[in-house]
Amino acid sequence: MKKESGRFTLKLGAAICLTLFASNSISYACTTKVGAVLPTSVDWGRPIAETAQFVVEQVNESGGVSGCNVEMILRDTQVDPKVGVDAAKALVDLDGVQLLLGAVSSGVSMPILTSVSVPSNVMQMSCCSSSTAFSKLAEEGKTKGLWYRTFATTGVQAAVGAKVAKDRGFKTVAILYKNDDWGQDLNRLITRDFAALGIRVTSAVAINDGQPSYKAEVTNALSGNPEALYLGLYPNEGTAAVREWLSLGGTQNMIMANSLKSEDFRENVGLQYLGNAFGTDTASPRVASADEFVKLYKSHFGKEPSGPGLANSYDATMIALLAMEAAGKGSTGDQIASQVNRVTDPEGTPITADAAGFKAARTILAEGRNVMYQGATGNVRFDKNGDVSAPAVVWKFTDTGTKEIEYLSLTEVDEFIASMN
Repeated sequence: MKKESGRFTLKLGAAICLTLFASNSISYACTTKVGAVLPTSVDWGRPIAETAQFVVEQVNESGGVSGCNVEMILRDTQVDPKVGVDAAKALVDLDGVQLLLGAVSSGVSMPILTSVSVPSNVMQMSCCSSSTAFSKLAEEGKTKGLWYRTFATTGVQAAVGAKVAKDRGFKTVAILYKNDDWGQDLNRLITRDFAALGIRVTSAVAINDGQPSYKAEVTNALSGNPEALYLGLYPNEGTAAVREWLSLGGTQNMIMANSLKSEDFRENVGLQYLGNAFGTDTASPRVASADEFVKLYKSHFGKEPSGPGLANSYDATMIALLAMEAAGKGSTGDQIASQVNRVTDPEGTPITADAAGFKAARTILAEGRNVMYQGATGNVRFDKNGDVSAPAVVWKFTDTGTKEIEYLSLTEVDEFIASMN
């Protein structure tokens, strides 16, 4: 019997492999591999991967999954669909994983789901994919029950973005959106919500990755002389587009999707230009388990979880590993997926989202009972499509990060969405 630690294997391309070891005194006779396809090459993606690994370390401290040490093998997607698919294929075909954590961005998660996870019968749990296209796919039976996500659909963020515009009295708005599944979905939904609130969209312009200049797109967006700009972009293209926008005399009244909640974006655009920029994001409910996550995260990382998707990454990883525990040693992807509702049962026995909670869950599940997971985003519940709903926040950049301007409970979010229909 060999002594194992919580392993975190980072694979970059096909050749480079880094393995980091976390202290663990438990001896294991077996190892269970799980795959993670996350964007570690971007500043906001690394903390998402580190949070997932933090969960793995706690699970291993509790005794592992089905008595085996959990090894998370991480491959960088670079927020690129092709890179993401290749990474997922390698994890499934070469490493033999039955569970994939990720991806981040619907435009990366969707091709992984349709070309790797579903054909290979592998469960996929995403922390950070919000396109409503996944719901439609599930309704059509094309996800085969293998898809779950802990991030609310784009509809929440679109509604709150429209609310920000309404609350600030904007009558006209231009939209710059990323030309992928997520961006197209967000553009469609927020255009609908702006119209419902009597706000006119002067132009909606798609932004493609990697262009040397966005002058033509920005000039198009400026043509209607909008009072505000809505940004459904990621930091790289978002920085370039906003710099172009400002240089051409565009307004500093901006509304940002949570994808721009990035230190790189703030620093590269300049805080002095973001004083009238308001961001939106889904949020954890104001419950004890969410507060405990913040304390746990801060004690481990030495700072609060202020980046996008961190609470969602924590819950996605913990729930997926609980389902793996419930399914039993050597389970296939569909068998793991079939246990998700058993470990997020509102009538089940409550557990905490930490090593002690996982250990307690192991006993509860072994006795044939169900678990009510109480996590970083509250008591997570999935609908028949693998979707969750969530509260929301409005935020602004500060010189040290971001600060919350407004919190909307799940009830308030649902009521506002209903008021537009």
